[in-house]
Amino acid sequence: MTAATKVPFVDLGRQYASLRDEVLQTIDAVLKSGQYILGPELDAFEREAAEFCGVKHAIGVANGSDSLWLSMKCLGIGPGDEVITAPNSFIASAWATAAVGATPTFSDIDDTLNLDPAKLEQAITPRTKAIMPVHLTGRIANMEAIMEIAQRRKLHVIEDAAQAIGATRHGRKAGTFGVVGSFSLHPLKNLAAFGDGGLVSTNDDGIAQQLRLLRNHGLKTRDESVIWGYNSRLDSVQAAVLRIKLRHLAQWNKTNRNLAERYHQALAKHVKVPVSGAGEEQIYHRYVIQTDRRDALHAYLAARGIDSKINYPTPIHLQEVASQLGYRQGSFPVAEKLAGMILSLPLYPEFTLAEQDMVIAGITDFFSGRP
Repeated sequence: MTAATKVPFVDLGRQYASLRDEVLQTIDAVLKSGQYILGPELDAFEREAAEFCGVKHAIGVANGSDSLWLSMKCLGIGPGDEVITAPNSFIASAWATAAVGATPTFSDIDDTLNLDPAKLEQAITPRTKAIMPVHLTGRIANMEAIMEIAQRRKLHVIEDAAQAIGATRHGRKAGTFGVVGSFSLHPLKNLAAFGDGGLVSTNDDGIAQQLRLLRNHGLKTRDESVIWGYNSRLDSVQAAVLRIKLRHLAQWNKTNRNLAERYHQALAKHVKVPVSGAGEEQIYHRYVIQTDRRDALHAYLAARGIDSKINYPTPIHLQEVASQLGYRQGSFPVAEKLAGMILSLPLYPEFTLAEQDMVIAGITDFFSGRP
């Protein structure tokens, strides 16, 4: 973003301004308490987050990547195992598998940008231990079909719901389908900390207990360690801020949907827009359009001072880090094709209608051939 930018892709300061007084009072209270690690604010946030997500347990950890990695540790996934995920995601989805010593493998997607269940079974091998669907852009994958495959093949399902907190599918929220759900609380997410943060959802009491041990050095008490654990704690200041934001999240997600509908109505004649299917309620962490003129449109909008983003232009299986996995160009043709067509437009709860109208006008003018 430059000084000439008229429409920023996101402006985190706007949300802070709307909550500033309450946030500062809350942080001050936490700092005065002297309880900065774990403690009552985290306990309260976990209870409230579990209620919001519709699960028995929500466990705060240091970041979204750790939420995936620690979940795999709890499930006993390690060397010799494989985990299937989508190739069109942030590297953390596959990184978590590699971090526990297992092998990330991939299956192609469909035009919803999520795993295509019709292709998933072809990727399963005798070493497959889990499936990790990624609810990309805040749209839940076809979990009914994925769960049927997983249950029939006796595989764990780990939902990478980093972008999807509050999204629903046929009345069920993201993070309630699999044995665990993983959420990122990164500043750019719909529920955002002032720094890194992560959350794991589960209805399994044993996994919840194990996660609480793993995130805190395996400590049962301050002086008793029962397993070799790690240091991955969500601190009290972040938990307190997240409690404030959680109270607004449903309304923020609704605002995103309303803004998305305005984009739908204005842009569907020019590009493929991410319209929800029956029973789906997206939260539009990203509003992603598809067009075979993506690069030209991206440049055209930039020249008008409109900031748009190309997210994940190189699928994970074609990244240098994945070169030893044996994939090549053409391994996942849908993911590869869409990587050259997707463009994320500005959309967030504080985004103004005037700014959105500028984006719409820019796209309309581009496809109308106006300079």
